[in-house]
Amino acid sequence: MAIPSQLAHERSTQPVTQPRALGAFVELAKPGVTGLVTVTLLTGALTAPEHADWGKLLLATLGTVSVVASANSLNMYLERDTDALMSRTRVRPLPTGRLSPEMVLVYAGVSAVFGLSLLGAFVSLLPALLTLLALVSYVAIYTPLKRVTPLALWAGAVPGALPPLIGWASVMGSLSALAWMQFWILFVWQLPHFLAIAIFRREEYARAGMKVLPVVHGVRRTKIEIAIYALALVLVSLLPIGLGLASWAYAIVALGSGLSFLALATAGLAAKNERRWARRVFFASMPYLVVVLGSLAVFAER
Repeated sequence: MAIPSQLAHERSTQPVTQPRALGAFVELAKPGVTGLVTVTLLTGALTAPEHADWGKLLLATLGTVSVVASANSLNMYLERDTDALMSRTRVRPLPTGRLSPEMVLVYAGVSAVFGLSLLGAFVSLLPALLTLLALVSYVAIYTPLKRVTPLALWAGAVPGALPPLIGWASVMGSLSALAWMQFWILFVWQLPHFLAIAIFRREEYARAGMKVLPVVHGVRRTKIEIAIYALALVLVSLLPIGLGLASWAYAIVALGSGLSFLALATAGLAAKNERRWARRVFFASMPYLVVVLGSLAVFAER
């Protein structure tokens, strides 16, 4: 039986039709991840005290999405062999041979240059630098670190939390305390969000050699950390109130959403069906984030 990388090589020699290739390039960009980046970038821009230039904001979004597509493509290039070992990722363009590694590298390079050039030339230098930081830290630090230590989660949370700063900087040309509050909310949010994925995908991560927390230290410790991070998320989400950067209407939304998410997170300590509970945490975390960041955009003190 051929190993996954051999299978990918054999498939890559088959002709790739244009519709299949176009669909494969869309998959490289990870539309779900790109959509979340777009939402959090826009919440950052809408929270800024100045009115957004919608033309410039559109260019900022397009440039950022292009760089995100590059980062995701390079991530798939670097993990093409391990992707073939996981049911969630083995249907991606590289393991299935729908695209060759060379095509992915060219696509990633063009996307990065286009996106960074668009940001630097037509938006401003700061969002371009923040986007470059996200690209480098995600590809060069987080991606290889996943095979080494569970602490990779913290490294990956940095580029994941930068989109609100990019959105804010695209409007203001600089950063302020309120922008950094959004960064920290998104940073902490990623910890329970991705640990939940790691629980219900634990066997796949182990097979692929990924050193995620439940593989290295077990599910029990992971559930404890999810509860701790959910509590930290409640506290971080209330920081704008403590600093006088948001109204009490935001506090009501943030506290109610945070306590609801915390209740779900701590329920895992006694959960018998760990996978079902972890999936609930994962899916509940996404509307939580949109509600909290959206309410901050509405109720920020400008």
